[in-house]
Amino acid sequence: MPRTESPTHHQHMKLVILGRDGTINRYRDDHVKSPDELEPLPGALEAVARLNHHGWHTVLATNQPGIGRGLMDMGALNAVHLRLNELLQQAGGRIDAAFFCPHAPEDGCGCRKPLPGLIEEIGKRFDVEIHEVHLVGASLRDLQTAAAAGCQPHLLRGDRLASLPPGRADELLAEVPGARVHEDLAAFADWLIETERRQRAGRGEAVEPDSRPLPL
Repeated sequence: MPRTESPTHHQHMKLVILGRDGTINRYRDDHVKSPDELEPLPGALEAVARLNHHGWHTVLATNQPGIGRGLMDMGALNAVHLRLNELLQQAGGRIDAAFFCPHAPEDGCGCRKPLPGLIEEIGKRFDVEIHEVHLVGASLRDLQTAAAAGCQPHLLRGDRLASLPPGRADELLAEVPGARVHEDLAAFADWLIETERRQRAGRGEAVEPDSRPLPL
């Protein structure tokens, strides 16, 4: 079964599901096993804060096979996420909850991305229409997860995809019709906020000037 830390329940919310490694913090082949190994990507914390400031709730959905393989325990994962939230607080943002799969690939669970179990659990906990939820990640697995669950898929070029040959990101996008690509999490936040502003203006609603949260 998927696992979660400190879930909260909201109705009729605007929700963005974020991958963690390669999306918010730098990806490591050997896993992020301690707070000292957590390295936020440039602009990522501020992007989460900006989304929050514009009314978007943000939730993590992450595979953590290091737990299943015995490379780290729940205490270590909790410490990493506590540090992430501390850094987000300093930037004026927050993560509402962290949902994770603790299993190794060979365990055959239903919650490991790209299977949709983790996302379906988030949908139930937060009582949202999954087709209205944006899922942002840094790998083909994230795009496949979004497609399997029925989310709106978004791929970030930075970090994990930076080493790919030219054109490979476009090939990944072609495997999941409807997926959008952004340079990084900040670019995704810009796109989402501007898209929402245009939609509201098109409906004749008042649109407040864009602003950015002040860090603590």
